[in-house]
Amino acid sequence: MKAKVYVTFKKGVLDPQGKAVGAALESMGYHEVKSLRIGKFIEIDLNGLSKTEAEERLKEMCKKLLANTVVEDYKVEIE
Repeated sequence: MKAKVYVTFKKGVLDPQGKAVGAALESMGYHEVKSLRIGKFIEIDLNGLSKTEAEERLKEMCKKLLANTVVEDYKVEIE
């Protein structure tokens, strides 16, 4: 079973990397970019779990290591 985890900064948390990339795109002539935020995308292969068990285990992984839940949100998708 494959899982996808998306980790992004919470609204209101500054994203200096996103600001820098947005400014670089603006300077390159991409004036249509209103704002830009950078996040993480993680693919995980899981074995031997039901979908419900996998969701619970992935939430644990996110809370313990994959996301800093103080400043980041995460979303899990299971295929």
